[in-house]
Amino acid sequence: MVKIARWTYDGGTHAGFVDDGSCFGLPEGQTVNHLLGAGLARTLEIAAETLRGAPSVALADVQLLAPLEPATIRDFVAFEEHVEGVRKSIDGVAGVVAEWYEAPTFYFTNPHTVTSTGEVIGIPAGCSELDFETEVAAVVGHVPGSDGSNLSAADAHRHIFGYTVLNDWSARDLQRREMKVSLGPCKGKDFANTLGPWIVTADEFEHLHDDEGFLPISMAVEVNGEQIGQDLLSNMGWPFAELVAYASQDSVVRPGDVLGSGTCGSGCLAELWGRNGSKTPPPLKTGDKVRMSVEGIGTIENTVGKRRHGDTRIAARVSPRTRVL
Repeated sequence: MVKIARWTYDGGTHAGFVDDGSCFGLPEGQTVNHLLGAGLARTLEIAAETLRGAPSVALADVQLLAPLEPATIRDFVAFEEHVEGVRKSIDGVAGVVAEWYEAPTFYFTNPHTVTSTGEVIGIPAGCSELDFETEVAAVVGHVPGSDGSNLSAADAHRHIFGYTVLNDWSARDLQRREMKVSLGPCKGKDFANTLGPWIVTADEFEHLHDDEGFLPISMAVEVNGEQIGQDLLSNMGWPFAELVAYASQDSVVRPGDVLGSGTCGSGCLAELWGRNGSKTPPPLKTGDKVRMSVEGIGTIENTVGKRRHGDTRIAARVSPRTRVL
């Protein structure tokens, strides 16, 4: 299995491959983004060369970083069960809107606040309902002869370089207020996304795809050692190839882009709040440990840190609706 990672060791930042409990570094100056730009086929060749001859350090002796510095992050909402539960929690309305079934929907989030497994995630100012979202993300790589635009699903599948685990941290009370303005979430989402622990290359999953392109791999999340939710990635409304293809329509996907699946069923607290009619389990608090595992990829774990105190709201200037000329 080819696992691509970034890590810190002995005061430096390194990129390369993880195999059998050891980390094998790329030559100095080479990054994971270089591999994404080289494409999957060439990366597999580089991996074989590196594992044969590069010096290694024990995985236990390094601190893993997020496995890449994303160019962009598109996060979809591809699980019907999640949409139903969260809509009840956020909007107080049951059911799934008809438009969800017509095409996959996503929002862009902040690539500059990506965090790694093991990091402490602080509670943003003004938030009293911190939540997690259990997801898988596809990472886009280079395909020779393609500009990444207006892709078919078959061509989009070739652009999927690999997969990683994604936790789309969410401040639900901030998100609830923001989305009443009929625009996507902003401060309810952009403070942190965790990616990791590494990228597993797409070739490792080829034999697992069903006839429609879905991956029936298991996903689970625990808080303080207690399982909160579990689902199959194949319960998405669209396979990843169709998400990538949709993102490329009248636009472009490029190496280093990250596309999240959206939260799996029972993969966050807000969905359970909508189903339970109360905030049970409770929102995350300082000291809580959130652990997500995805079959064939790996596990990420983060501790919730302290709440930042500050007033982040800025009132609008109130203008008269009618002006006298």
